[in-house]
Amino acid sequence: MRRPIRPRVIAGLAALALLLLLSGQAPLAAETARKAEVPVEEFRLDNGMRFLLVRQPDKNTVAAGWVAHVGSANERPGITGLSHLFEHMLFKGSHTIGTTDIARDLAIIDQQEAIQEQLRAIYREQRERWRRGEIADPFDPQNRTPEQIELEQKFQALVEEQRTLMVKDEFDKIYNEAGATSMNAGTNTDITFYQIVVPANRLELWFWMESDRLLQPVFREFYSERDVVHEERRLRTESTPTGKFDEQFDAMFWQSHPYHWPVVGWPSDLRVISKQQADEYYATYYAPNNLTAALVGNFDPAQVRTLAERYFGRLQRGAQEPPDVVTLEMPQLAEKRMRAECDCQPQVEVRYHTTPFRNGDSYALDVLGGLLNGRTGRLYKGLVLGKEIAGFAGARQGSRKWGGSFSFLAEAKGEGTPEQLEAAWYEELRRIQDEPIPADELQKVKNKIAADSFRRLGNPFFLMIQLLIYDGLGDWTYLNTWSEPTLAVTEADVKRVAKTYFAPESRAVAAYFRKAGADAEQWPEEMTALPPEQQQRVKAQIGQLKQMKDPAQLGAILEQLRQRKSGAPAEAQKAMGVIERWLESRIEELGKPAAGGAS
Repeated sequence: MRRPIRPRVIAGLAALALLLLLSGQAPLAAETARKAEVPVEEFRLDNGMRFLLVRQPDKNTVAAGWVAHVGSANERPGITGLSHLFEHMLFKGSHTIGTTDIARDLAIIDQQEAIQEQLRAIYREQRERWRRGEIADPFDPQNRTPEQIELEQKFQALVEEQRTLMVKDEFDKIYNEAGATSMNAGTNTDITFYQIVVPANRLELWFWMESDRLLQPVFREFYSERDVVHEERRLRTESTPTGKFDEQFDAMFWQSHPYHWPVVGWPSDLRVISKQQADEYYATYYAPNNLTAALVGNFDPAQVRTLAERYFGRLQRGAQEPPDVVTLEMPQLAEKRMRAECDCQPQVEVRYHTTPFRNGDSYALDVLGGLLNGRTGRLYKGLVLGKEIAGFAGARQGSRKWGGSFSFLAEAKGEGTPEQLEAAWYEELRRIQDEPIPADELQKVKNKIAADSFRRLGNPFFLMIQLLIYDGLGDWTYLNTWSEPTLAVTEADVKRVAKTYFAPESRAVAAYFRKAGADAEQWPEEMTALPPEQQQRVKAQIGQLKQMKDPAQLGAILEQLRQRKSGAPAEAQKAMGVIERWLESRIEELGKPAAGGAS
């Protein structure tokens, strides 16, 4: 269950388990997927909030969650990172939860905001000094003025007073005491979702808790939490070997579309986002007409409708509909290239612009990704086993709500270089474009895609997450309709999309070279047994964990990981086992025995 551990690495482990499940492998006939339609009941409240229900009477729990149709793409320069900040703030409580004196609590927030407005005025002056070249960094503590120091002291005194009124983590505790598990949230470019699993007999608690935090939220410690997000950005991006370069590559790849700024936000924006801006953003994007809830498990649909009306029906429809993202990506006319040196294994990414979610060509791109990926895929056979120049090689097909991309990614092995990896990719691409694709190879890929999708339907929690994600992307019915267009993809379709989207002028290339004097990264031996995409995600997770120095905190994460691992699919357990072994080794290295026994 969710625990108040900072930074929020536990959220990353939950997301990792989901992503590993989505990329798992198992044999199953494609025909089975055509018959595997999820029986979803849908209804809408008068205020516009929608509900998706999948009843499973044999369960004793309900996997429940809701999605706000808002992500970093809905932001603008000046407030980047705000969508992700709400992922933190929505656990702070409400008028009812999280405080012993709501009147004084709200008064303190007003006083804090008055001080912050004065501080923002000082920051405006500091930015002007920076523009004139008088200071090197407007946010450097060494450049603080006496007035700023005095205001910060007054603000901190209010923070300390407010904390005496707060019931810390009460939101978590109420759920935990009721037997709920898996409470968490996530944000990406297009959506923000909130999830939990509750005992079937405590479902009304979920309706009250979730509607209460939406109806009368209190953004306690707003500025402190803004600083936490700033630290999270440092941990995830600035302190990892390739994080800052990956962020720069994203910004280079997306020229005009808002996908070019990071979900966690730009540092200068995180310094000055105001609570007033947050209130306005919340009123627009967290109105019930921009929300969808999903429930999977043991419940009475008629009772759910009654509870939905009673609790979520209290929410007022937004004054205006949330605006669409209207800035489209400009066509790329020339190759873009980035060369970086870091404390990392040499690697390369070649990325192309493709199509949004549910575009007709996205299905052929999915199949193309299947041809390239996995231990039986062309990239593993060609670059890892054949040329022996890569430790891993894979492709990533990503059709988001407003745009899409397709990437080739590889990490060098031995004396392999980024140039060799890139050249090998173009060779494999040419084979796809110009040479026949055996019918049995194409069918095998379709069977695997069908098997993966069918298996994901068996877990209530992951089924609930899929409903939220697909609804957030624009259409939850994709869960039931993907099979026909995917299984109908032909060899000609695969060749057509490979020629249409993978032109030289449409690509962006990021080449990473090991910095002089840097040692090669050492990974657990079990890593080599994982598929390429899983290796990438495990390495990214370990990269975040490396920044943590507290053995007790790492021990708590290890305990959480073991709890999640026991209920994860077999392919996810393998990858989580790699992280588990790394955590055990890291805790021992820091001088404290790993928590719990071996698993």
